[in-house]
Order: sequence, then structure tokens, then C-alpha cells
Amino acid sequence: MRKLSRRHKENIEKTKNKICSNLEEAILLLKETATTKFVETVELHANLNIDPKYADQQLRTTVTLPNGVGKQVIIAVLTNDENFEEAKTAGANIVGNDDLIESITQGNIDFDLLVATPNMMPKLAKLGRVLGPKGLMPSPKSGTVTNTLNTTLTEFKKGKFEYKADKTGVLHVSFGKTDFTNNQLSENLDALYKSIEQNRPSGVKGKYFKSLFICTTMGPSIKLDLNTFE
Repeated sequence: MRKLSRRHKENIEKTKNKICSNLEEAILLLKETATTKFVETVELHANLNIDPKYADQQLRTTVTLPNGVGKQVIIAVLTNDENFEEAKTAGANIVGNDDLIESITQGNIDFDLLVATPNMMPKLAKLGRVLGPKGLMPSPKSGTVTNTLNTTLTEFKKGKFEYKADKTGVLHVSFGKTDFTNNQLSENLDALYKSIEQNRPSGVKGKYFKSLFICTTMGPSIKLDLNTFE
């Protein structure tokens, strides 16, 4: 059996049998359990009453949090030659067409997000097996298939990102870093919750949220009362 460190044992004691009923209390406890020597990511884990195998119970959308998530996103753009300059000016880190497709085919995925113009999508079809499992396949629903490169790239550079429920109906989403202020984390968490609520799948019947937890990268989970955001 793995031996727990004293740091982790202390954090478990702080959160044991604890259910936070307001955001201020939850964020304070989150910060108390962020005791590593590096800046940790903070995450929301939401267990939803959905079955993603049904089309009307899938959750996949985008959100822009008020204070970002503390991460610089490397964006690649797949488009025609005439759009290269616009993409680069708007902040794209990598721009290409057939050469970029060939590079991805060879396993060179040096980006966090792939944006494509609609005319390039037929060429991308063959890369579904490579990009799909990594969640990098462009799609209109996630806003990564677009003809308005300047607007789209500006939004993603400001912190817009996609999230989706896994096959068990659970969401795992980062909403900041432990060096954010308490207020910044509270604002981000509240905005993320509202986004999940507003994008409730049409096929959901009855209660939507089963449970809500927040945690840091190396910290224990902190349970939130389901009425925390009301």
C-alpha cells in the first residue's frame, strides 16, 4: 500500500467530511490545501445526470472565464495561403495547409488547439484517428471551424476553451491556478458553473448535477453543496 506523505495526510484531515456551502469558504479551503512548492492548477469535477451515448445528452461547448485559466495556448491554423497573414497577425503560432496536415500525419502535434477554415475540413477527415482521441479535431460546435479567423483567434487567445463531459457523464475542467486571487477563482468557478447550467442537454430529465468537487493538482477533493451557486 502506498504511504501517504505528512502533507497529504494533513490536507485530507482538513477536507474530511467537509461540504462547502458557499464559494468563499470553498476557495479558502482550496488555497489551504495547495501546499506544494509549485503553482498548481485548480479543477472542477462535476458528475452530471447525463448519458453521453445519446445525442440529446451530450455536453460539449466553449467558455471564456473572466480571469482566464493561467495558461498560454499554442494555436495552429489550417487554412489557404491567402489567409496565412491574417492568422499570424491574429496570434496563430503555427499556420499551414497541406504541409501542416503532413506534419500531423507524421505525429508532430506541437499545439494545444487546431483551428481550421471550412474548406480545409475534407482534407482533415483522414486525421480523425490522430486528432480525435486527443480532442483536437476542429468542429463547428467548439468554434474551431471558422471563416472569421481574426475574431476566433482573438477569443481563444483571451482564454476561450472547449470542455466536454467524458463517456461516464463527468466533467473535469480547469478554472485557474493557485496563484490567482480568491476573488479571481470565485469569479471563474461561478462563470464555469453557469456555463454548464446554461448548456444543459435537452435530454436531461430531473436533477442535472449529481455532485460537485473542486481540487488542486496535488490536493484532496473538496465537496461543494449543490446549492452553493444559487
